[in-house]
Amino acid sequence: MRELWKAFVDFFVSLKLTVGLLALSIVLIFWATLAQVQLGVWGVQEHFFRTFFVLSKIPGTQVPVPVFPGGYFIGGLLLINLIAAHIKRFSPTRRKAGIQLIHVGLILLLVGELLTGIWQEEYQMRLDEGETKSYSESYRDNELAIIDTSDPAYDDVVAIPGSRLSPDREIPLPQLPFRVVIRDFYPNAALQMRDQAPNAPASLATQDIGARIATTPLALTYKQDERNLAAAYVELIGADGSLGIWLVSAQLLKTQTFTYAGRTWSLSLRFRRNYKPFSLQLIDFSHDVYAGTTIPKNFSSRVHLKTPDGLDDREVLIYMNNPLRYAGLTFYQAGFDNNDRTTVLQVVHNPSWILPYVSCILMSLGLLIQFSFSLFRFSGQRRSAT
Repeated sequence: MRELWKAFVDFFVSLKLTVGLLALSIVLIFWATLAQVQLGVWGVQEHFFRTFFVLSKIPGTQVPVPVFPGGYFIGGLLLINLIAAHIKRFSPTRRKAGIQLIHVGLILLLVGELLTGIWQEEYQMRLDEGETKSYSESYRDNELAIIDTSDPAYDDVVAIPGSRLSPDREIPLPQLPFRVVIRDFYPNAALQMRDQAPNAPASLATQDIGARIATTPLALTYKQDERNLAAAYVELIGADGSLGIWLVSAQLLKTQTFTYAGRTWSLSLRFRRNYKPFSLQLIDFSHDVYAGTTIPKNFSSRVHLKTPDGLDDREVLIYMNNPLRYAGLTFYQAGFDNNDRTTVLQVVHNPSWILPYVSCILMSLGLLIQFSFSLFRFSGQRRSAT
């Protein structure tokens, strides 16, 4: 048993394991760099780095199989290898203080990347001048929103995550007076009026505008400047039978409404929302250029931040390299639209954002200490030789 334990420990503290993992990391990064042309930044992160194994489908099937270690697998083993080697090999002496600080910084860097992959959330907030919002929207994830709009004072919202939408699936929602059945779902689709696509198959929709629209499934896109626009056919079934089938999509700007059980409802497929306990109003967006040119000089958004209790009520200027940090969120100036009348703010929630900074400080301090010891030792040897 002791020999088995010794072999187990020797494996995880082995320098060969470190070199092997670093070699696998180089291959993974090179492969991901080539794949970024087709998958884009987000696709590469999910497919190569924020996974334990890189998956590939068996030719002629839809069955995924692991073909290479992913970022979580390689990074996790590197973290274990580094901690194990640090505990076993390095003694807490003053001469090795710099090396120990460097190792602690590397450990924090790996832990920070892991926590960022798990905790970080990114949204967008689009604001027209004069518009006020208390929520941001995901750029990739969808949700099916069924809203009771009967009370003029508030909306009663039931939001179903897009990950639960799949063809011929009933979603149990006991808080609703009807059943929700997904008849078909497309992760990415193009919509056309039926008179522009006369050869398109008959629509499943029987209600509202969906009956006059043709839906064409599209392949998923992972490009940075493109967006997947999902679509779904949703059937609502009441106590007396079907209420009809609706086509829902983020491309449909007009909200579809219906009445049932004496109440008014709306139905839509939208990008997932993240509500906040405060609101932002865009007062003015500025797009400044250098005089006599069209070269951008500055993008900035002057917003009004306000909480419902009135304790925080102030104006904030957001511009490049000067984000707004509030309530654990960071608002970056990310873009603009609508002839400079609409701002696009990137909203990031990352509780572990400080770890990379602490890691860099520790590693820099460790290098400085280690080089200083080496310099003093070398200077002492030269003086002794003289």
